[in-house]
Amino acid sequence: MKIKILGASGAEFPGHNPPAYLINGFLLVDAGTLGAVLEEDEQWAIRYIILSHAHLDHIRAIPFLADNIIIKNKRHHITIMSIGDVLRQLKEHLLNGNIWPDFTTIGRYGPVLRLQEIKPETWIRIDSLLIQPVLVNHSVPATGYIIKELKGRRIISTLIYSGDTGPTERLWSLADGADVLIVEVSFPDRLSRLAQETGHLTPRLLKGELKKIQTLPRKILITHPKPQYLGLIKRELKALGIKGLRLLKEGEEIEV
Repeated sequence: MKIKILGASGAEFPGHNPPAYLINGFLLVDAGTLGAVLEEDEQWAIRYIILSHAHLDHIRAIPFLADNIIIKNKRHHITIMSIGDVLRQLKEHLLNGNIWPDFTTIGRYGPVLRLQEIKPETWIRIDSLLIQPVLVNHSVPATGYIIKELKGRRIISTLIYSGDTGPTERLWSLADGADVLIVEVSFPDRLSRLAQETGHLTPRLLKGELKKIQTLPRKILITHPKPQYLGLIKRELKALGIKGLRLLKEGEEIEV
């Protein structure tokens, strides 16, 4: 499984892009960043987007990708997948013909965007990937994802993605023995109250969450830090002394 980190920040500043992770070139996990970092041929290779939730920093690249497809007159469409609440919010508040054209109904060769609901804890298969959404604790309906890559019938790698979450339970009960965990830490410890009120984690809260996993992943990659607190968050994470834990770097490529 090859993961390209397009964005891994909890806010937008120069050099800091909102979350987006491109898996095997064709599956985008969250869509906070896209057109500003991917060349045309890389954009056209994307066929699926799975969304953790409908906050703007996780969906904002979708309208521009659809617009690029229309302008280029491509015979291409993207399937956007998530739980029902997320898709309804996307359709009602963004792709509604007012904030942005409704690309679920527009396209010379059929709608550019197609919405497909997936149920929590139900597996779907996309090419060699098995994907399962798992509900997490955020300020709006949200899921994390378990993503497994198959070779034949054998699972060769497992990625856990938390999306945006505060302290939660179910995702960690299913995360035992994963290869890689991409998990959010948005705030430093001194803003723990704000983190919990808004459905996010701090380094100390993350430590408590990791105790819920029997066998930790060999890589624990931190995403979504607020750039204003990046240095402090980095120091607090290092102080945890957890093997394999580090901050993600935007633009890096990871092989699971």
